[in-house]
Amino acid sequence: MVSAIDQEVRILIVTPKAGQIATGNRCSAEQWVKVFRDLGHEVEMKGVGDRLREGYDVLVALNARRIPGVIEEFKDENPDGRVVVVLTGTDIYPEVGDQALVTMRSADRLVALQPKALEQVPDEMRQKTRVIVQSASPIEMSREGDFFEVAVVGHFRKVKDPLRTAMAVRLLPSASKVRVRQVGGILEERYEVLIREEVAENGRYECLGEVMSEEAGELIAGSDLLVLSSYSEGAGRVIGEAIACGTPVLSTQIDGVMGLLGEDYPGYFPVGSTEALAGLIERAESDDDFYQQLKTACAEVASLFSPETEQKAWQEMLDELTEEQSS
Repeated sequence: MVSAIDQEVRILIVTPKAGQIATGNRCSAEQWVKVFRDLGHEVEMKGVGDRLREGYDVLVALNARRIPGVIEEFKDENPDGRVVVVLTGTDIYPEVGDQALVTMRSADRLVALQPKALEQVPDEMRQKTRVIVQSASPIEMSREGDFFEVAVVGHFRKVKDPLRTAMAVRLLPSASKVRVRQVGGILEERYEVLIREEVAENGRYECLGEVMSEEAGELIAGSDLLVLSSYSEGAGRVIGEAIACGTPVLSTQIDGVMGLLGEDYPGYFPVGSTEALAGLIERAESDDDFYQQLKTACAEVASLFSPETEQKAWQEMLDELTEEQSS
């Protein structure tokens, strides 16, 4: 663990609200609450729309597109406070919109969650941008049974293309032992019907609904493979969780994943390609050389997701902001 600093920083984290569903933004915010407290800082988390008060040194706000008015309110109450905006995904992909640009310009620091996200940041803002990859800790789970278990973790909304894996395993040979288990909350109502239909018609597919993050981690750790099928991601936080557990990954070839796994990772498939995904799943199940190739490629980037690396990066940025605030 990185040693706590001498000067305590009072930090406010603000995340977009999404009802009772534990979205990726909220899970990230909760993780950073723990990171900052472990470093010895005072931290509080609020949602967009909650009243902000005085008494903070630093605002950490998630998603430049979804925090309208937050920075202004924070600065009204904390005129000397510093502002960090974390670029979490829909604010920079597929492109940076006008609202996000306004927010990014008003920040003292920007945080990108993987290196390729820097390509989305305008040139004049890159000097104030820091790359901080979200860490993950391993979970020990035994992998037993007759099935080749495939995990899918993510909420049901269009950008996640959530039923692509279920569709792909319908194409597998009858002798395949693949079983898909999926967890996530329903953010778009149309998926309620689609999920029921898929469960009824697809003997390889099981939907477990929304679960606690610990249960999702256990599902990943106990699976032979994780599939991420999104159209876009800010950084695909489940990628780090899978790698920390030694579970190899198949993913759409998108910037938010390539920034973590590299351009040449062997487990990519084109966005929306059911056939390509089916082929990779079948190969991972039946070709041990390919499966080991995936595991090796994941192990080579495992150090990116070290908790110590994440703590050190956040502390260095807080030190920068504290020095600026006192000068």
